[in-house]
Amino acid sequence: MPRPRRAVPWWAVALVPAVAVVLTGALPRADAAALAERVGPVLLFVAALTVVAELCGAAGLFDLATDAAVRASGGRRWLLWLLLVGIAVASTVLLSLDTTAVLLTPLAITLARRTRTSPLLLVLTVVALANTASLLLPVSNLTNLLADHRFADQGVGYLGVMWAPAVAAVVVTVAVLAVRGRRDLRGRFEQGERYVPPDRALVVATGVTVGVMAVGFVGGLSVWAVALGAAAALLVAFAVRRRPVPGRARDLVPWRMILVVGALFVVVETLHVRGLGDWVLDAVPAGADTGALLGVAGLSAVVANVVNNLPAYLLLEPVAGDDVRRLAAVLIGTGVGPLLTPWASLATVLWWRRCRQAMVHVPVRAFLVQGLWLAPLCVAASVLALAALT
Repeated sequence: MPRPRRAVPWWAVALVPAVAVVLTGALPRADAAALAERVGPVLLFVAALTVVAELCGAAGLFDLATDAAVRASGGRRWLLWLLLVGIAVASTVLLSLDTTAVLLTPLAITLARRTRTSPLLLVLTVVALANTASLLLPVSNLTNLLADHRFADQGVGYLGVMWAPAVAAVVVTVAVLAVRGRRDLRGRFEQGERYVPPDRALVVATGVTVGVMAVGFVGGLSVWAVALGAAAALLVAFAVRRRPVPGRARDLVPWRMILVVGALFVVVETLHVRGLGDWVLDAVPAGADTGALLGVAGLSAVVANVVNNLPAYLLLEPVAGDDVRRLAAVLIGTGVGPLLTPWASLATVLWWRRCRQAMVHVPVRAFLVQGLWLAPLCVAASVLALAALT
């Protein structure tokens, strides 16, 4: 009996065109090298951060945080949800949206199962705030880090321009989620027994490592180096405590996803070099009035949902010129707008992966409907806040 043919791995399919454009010269070597210099640290950061998340989960840090949230809520579902909102906003602002997707999704799933709260509501809250709360600081979003030097070149502080759009996006997100999830937030739940970690010393080590990592991010250190150092420190801690790492060591790093995202960067950059960037520039309205800013942010959101927000930012960066308001509009579109497709941001890709690993089914329709509510409202509110401030 003939053996069934194995399907070609999806990561290999994505890799073929990326390798082809480099080998054929469709993407010149100089442009490929410049792209690698900008994107390489981003992908290394995601890989290291995933290792940190896996080890924190194995040590019991998520279970301990879940238990603390359950105790603080006093058995009230609406208060438990507000605590999750606060943690998600703080995590996104201080640790980046990718950190929130990786670290907080397992916590939300554990909370839902322990308290018999809708898991869909909690995980959709995490992915929404991982994106919409990512405007406040440069470290909050990798697109912000790519743009931070341009604010400095214009003699303008990043926070001074972006605080109002950031606040507007978070307020709108929380309001929409509260209205849409109001039925699931009613009632109370039993708190259950207090969680006791299997290795207290290891939990303390993971908690301290995450805290130090947060300080490093906020302090302006290289995010990929900080995340890599945290991953190395946790691997050493597991070895010292003689605790096994979760699963196979090679599966700690989502290398398939990283290859696909890297290939996407290469393909989009090739299209950019071959004239797509000129077409985009022609499609964007000129000026910095409210209508123009809405147009820039809207187009940025559309492109981010089509190709992913990081290559979308690199493609649209020239649209801003020397105007920090137009640059802010690009960041709003690529930061707050990627809520409609599963690949629109790395945070969303990581979030889907964590949900699948935990066997939590998220209907595409539920994700899309939430995005259709949030994306236009948050982008518009953030742009209006930007226009009113400047």
